[in-house]
Amino acid sequence: MTRTFNPESYGKLLVEYQPKIITTEEENEQAITLALTLEHRPNRTPEEEMLLELLVTLIEKFEETHYPIPQGTPHSMLMHLMDARDITTEALAEVIGSLEVALLIVNGDSPSETLDERTISKTQAEALADYFHVDASLFT
Repeated sequence: MTRTFNPESYGKLLVEYQPKIITTEEENEQAITLALTLEHRPNRTPEEEMLLELLVTLIEKFEETHYPIPQGTPHSMLMHLMDARDITTEALAEVIGSLEVALLIVNGDSPSETLDERTISKTQAEALADYFHVDASLFT
């Protein structure tokens, strides 16, 4: 069964949550909290999907302005994003799937003597990109 978009239902969501241009950290955190709630809701309606997409757009616009990403190495990109969003290594471990690997990446340690710093795998880069809402190429 294909669910169809209901403008009236979407209008009610807009009235309830009143999304708007984000101008403060507090508003950004509130938008992120709502977006995460919607993102983890099973069986989202088409209207909730559209609200989630709107929130993500508003969050990205705010963060692009307030957290510009400087050019650098994958490691420095990760460290910048973690610092800007106050993310711990333990929280990062949940994204990566392993505290040991997260520690190696964050500390720049390498299990191989031939590498200058721990490289981030393609799979890890994609997970990080999804988590931070950025392009995976930042981590490769």
